[in-house]
Amino acid sequence: MRIILVFAVLILGACEGSFFQVGDLGRKFKIDKTYVARDSCLARNAAADGAMNEDAATLAHAIAIACAPETEKLIEASAVDGDAKVAVAIRRDTEFRAMGFVLKARGQPIF
Repeated sequence: MRIILVFAVLILGACEGSFFQVGDLGRKFKIDKTYVARDSCLARNAAADGAMNEDAATLAHAIAIACAPETEKLIEASAVDGDAKVAVAIRRDTEFRAMGFVLKARGQPIF
């Protein structure tokens, strides 16, 4: 009986804090909220400017710049340690998603 009790305590003790911490839930909510805000900005601007005769890449870049404040908030929420690689990846993702929203607004296939 003692062996089972000791074994149970060791297993439960090993799992403590290994999956996520309580603070991670708040951070995840903030990241999700800023992600939605960034995508809403991209979609709104693409819908407004999508019918323009400009090149899609140029328009996507302009929309990504217009949504820079939302992108920076997403970077701030995601890269708590200030990792530059995270910031670069999020900015590239913003450009990519802006292109997708522009093509969608024009009724063109995305892929």
